[in-house]
Amino acid sequence: MLKIFGAPSRYIQGAGALDALGRYAALFGGRAALVIDSHVRALLGPRIEALCAAHQVELAALTVDGDLTPDAVAGLRAQAAASGAGMVIAVGGGKALDAGKAVARSLHCHLITVPTVASNDAPTSKNYVLYDSHHQLLAVEHMLFNPTIVLVDTAVIASAPAHFFRAGLGDAVSKKFEAEQCRRNGGMNMYDGAPPLAAQFLADGCLRTLLADGAEAMAAAGSGQPTPAFERVVEAMILMSGLGFESGGLSIAHALTRGLPRIGGLAGAPHGLQVALGLLVQLDLEQRADGMLADLRQWYAQVGLPATLRELGAADPSDAELALAAELTLKARHAANFDRALDAGALAAALRRHA
Repeated sequence: MLKIFGAPSRYIQGAGALDALGRYAALFGGRAALVIDSHVRALLGPRIEALCAAHQVELAALTVDGDLTPDAVAGLRAQAAASGAGMVIAVGGGKALDAGKAVARSLHCHLITVPTVASNDAPTSKNYVLYDSHHQLLAVEHMLFNPTIVLVDTAVIASAPAHFFRAGLGDAVSKKFEAEQCRRNGGMNMYDGAPPLAAQFLADGCLRTLLADGAEAMAAAGSGQPTPAFERVVEAMILMSGLGFESGGLSIAHALTRGLPRIGGLAGAPHGLQVALGLLVQLDLEQRADGMLADLRQWYAQVGLPATLRELGAADPSDAELALAAELTLKARHAANFDRALDAGALAAALRRHA
């Protein structure tokens, strides 16, 4: 199997980075589809329009709200095609960025992602998630290539509610351990290739940064004032985590996001918090003897991540719910990236130990 590493062409981060949007957008033509949710459009729309107009870039706004379903994608693609846009600028949280990826894939054009929260590492990746009409995960789709430019304004990120940042910590902390399992067991990354060493090194650096600076960065979340620790952790959560998972591969922690929503009380739990709990279950199943599980529990307490199903929102999960969650988890592609073949009983028992 060939080793494959993928990444955006440019990653730009810092307070005030949004001010460079018009200059970068102008590199790809004079008309862009702006994919943005209504809340972010109300907050940043006029500023974005002015920044692009200053560089002679005309915007066709495509507003997205709610889950990204196949019908929603079809509607957005039709609007984008009718607009004559030659590029896509996606601004907002994970769902707006996913919608932008779906449109960019349809138009076969450049994509600029501008995250307004750091709740996950979607800004750097080519993946996007589709849901059905019942809000259940339907499929994970892929652009041919990663976004061309990722523009991360840390002043904007620091102004978002702190719970988004906490979810980003949870999504990122698993990547070292998942990449290890994938590489150790011959798994494939998101490019259907073998994980290169570079991806593991990025995932390792991500974990070190989170453990060193996560609590201090969490204290700055929501303040609107990015600190040096906040800058480092944002880079870890978006860039290191994004490249670490996409080129390094995933394992049990992310596979569990297929099953956990079927447990009562967890359907609406943020992705990153599900991953955080899933990591503890994965490390339990690894039967580690290095003290990492205890260290992470202590760090979770510092930053406010859930360490049990109850803390995640499941009051009293039944054995049937845990069994169903385990069965669905093991159907995920990533579940095979593990030191041994797991059965539903072993995984359900591990979930029970974290109830």
